[in-house]
Amino acid sequence: MLSLSILSLLLTLCFPNVGGRDHYNDSKNLNVKFALALYQNLAEADNGTNLVVSPASISLSLGLLQLGAQGNTFEQLKHALGYSLHDENIQNILHAIYKEMMNTSQDTAPQLACTLFIQSGIHLSPQFIEQAARWINNTVQQTNFSEPNRTAGQMNEWIATNIEGGETNGLSLKTIDSPLNQMAVVSTMYFKSTWRRKFTFTDTQTLSFTTSEGITQKVPTMYLTAEVNYGEFLLDSLERVTVVELPYVGETVSMFVVLPSDKRTSLAETEKHLTAQTFPLWSNILRRKKMDIFLPRFTIRNCLDLKMVLPALGITDMFDPMRADFKGISEHENLYITEAIHEARIEVTEDGTKASGTTAMVLLKRSRAPVFKADRPFNFLLRQVGTGSILFIGRLTNPME
Repeated sequence: MLSLSILSLLLTLCFPNVGGRDHYNDSKNLNVKFALALYQNLAEADNGTNLVVSPASISLSLGLLQLGAQGNTFEQLKHALGYSLHDENIQNILHAIYKEMMNTSQDTAPQLACTLFIQSGIHLSPQFIEQAARWINNTVQQTNFSEPNRTAGQMNEWIATNIEGGETNGLSLKTIDSPLNQMAVVSTMYFKSTWRRKFTFTDTQTLSFTTSEGITQKVPTMYLTAEVNYGEFLLDSLERVTVVELPYVGETVSMFVVLPSDKRTSLAETEKHLTAQTFPLWSNILRRKKMDIFLPRFTIRNCLDLKMVLPALGITDMFDPMRADFKGISEHENLYITEAIHEARIEVTEDGTKASGTTAMVLLKRSRAPVFKADRPFNFLLRQVGTGSILFIGRLTNPME
């Protein structure tokens, strides 16, 4: 089973002291370019460590901001996301995507939520309030940013109610105590599902995993024999990459595991090919094959400062008090963004049971089936089958971290 939660994509807007082109191609790949461009920038900036991010959650909040952005601020958000939410056709497509996410079976449904915290007394544009109310069940809540502890508590309480089990690390905001803070957008995404073919706990063994630093460790490794979608691809660098698709119950969401075929090939060499051009191609031409699957248990939690990431995608003006233009949110206030925090967690186990202190040791029967053995760093992507949306993307370089 897989259990994931996105805790707080938080964008705080405040008063300043002084007064693209559309890359949308088709509905199934509407968010793919943004998702993979976001990951590429994160991977380059933090090479060699475990990483997980939810592009779906981030684009949800950026979309809400785009509804209130104008001028160059709007153009930058449009260019990075690849679409304009002022296009009624795009809005309909995105609403259909989110509806499909929420209408999947109870065992596999992601949970998306987004809310707007505003300083009491700020006058918002009625048109923006109406649009925000339609944007993935958005609600507007009043708060008092002059009471930072209370405001952070209010935000954490909202996050906890939208995460199954109420689990949250708690927000840590650098400027929450600033009298300039007036508005914050918070989104959450939670996904929990059982594998369509479960890994059996008694088949889990302690096997070797070689980290990105070349250190060999013994880690709990799950085992399964099953028919899966599989493919091996030759890259332009003449390296090879192996891709396996592991579906969840209902087959509306799958995890794709992308592994360098040669143990001598670094993950950095292959993951740079995770682009909007190549990944959809790979996923569409996989073929069914019975295989022995070895996959380590792992848990990854990241807290990312998006102010260090989004500028690489061309989103800069909204952080600048002189250039930000959110007149569509409030005509009477000059707003800009001071905080952009994204926290993500992924946990991959046999069937949802958390790892215990001991691991069963079993002797597996020899099999003539091909082997997919993730005993070295790999990438993973969680993709919604019907919409093509990438819910989560990341990499595992060390299961023991």
